[in-house]
Amino acid sequence: MKRIIRTMLGVAATAGILALGVPAFTGAANASTMSTTSATSSAGLRQGQSFLFNYTFNGHLKVAGGNFTVDHRVYLVVKFNTGRVAFSKWEIARTHPITPGGAIYVETTIAAPCAPGNNGYARAYDEATRTWSPKLPVTICQRID
Repeated sequence: MKRIIRTMLGVAATAGILALGVPAFTGAANASTMSTTSATSSAGLRQGQSFLFNYTFNGHLKVAGGNFTVDHRVYLVVKFNTGRVAFSKWEIARTHPITPGGAIYVETTIAAPCAPGNNGYARAYDEATRTWSPKLPVTICQRID
């Protein structure tokens, strides 16, 4: 079980790095409390920048992430690439033994796994810092009947 969790975290870290560089949502919610001169790693991540990763659990898409403000609200949204909301939920970020910073683990109502191809993305808003996480490409299953 620990090996699976470590593997998922490695995939999540890679996905977080790949998701950088996507434009942030527009509006006041994009105000960042971090200085533009804050330290960055060789991968281009700001120290403490929030991140998301996903996996299948209980037949549903599960989205999780870290580096949010502990004991504060985080808004998770999963949208189609067209912008239509498929799922959203407010969650409280809590400490976690493996995930750094405040962590969220949200089981969505979206069925998973499904056919490959990312037709949507997930994003999380940290209410305390007023910042959005980078977009995480996801596959949103759709009924075809």
